[in-house]
Amino acid sequence: MADVEKIQERIRELAGRRKNVKLTEIQWVISQLGQNGYDTASRDNGHQMLFRVGPVRFGVCSHNPGSSQIKACYVDGFVDAMIEIGLYED
Repeated sequence: MADVEKIQERIRELAGRRKNVKLTEIQWVISQLGQNGYDTASRDNGHQMLFRVGPVRFGVCSHNPGSSQIKACYVDGFVDAMIEIGLYED
């Protein structure tokens, strides 16, 4: 289990390379937040992963043929969610 400081470091890293982020990296952050006492949930509907951290919700489209990276707009949604729950400052 990673501590909150390490999770925040990973969030900063992902925000810094918006065009080169994999879905598994966002899943790791959400998983670690859950292990640190945050109320988290995730759900896959085949084309998109839906995430919830406390009251904040966001989605990440995982259907990007030919690429293992997700699109930058979904990373932006993730970063906005982390700002809203107070784990990242822009």
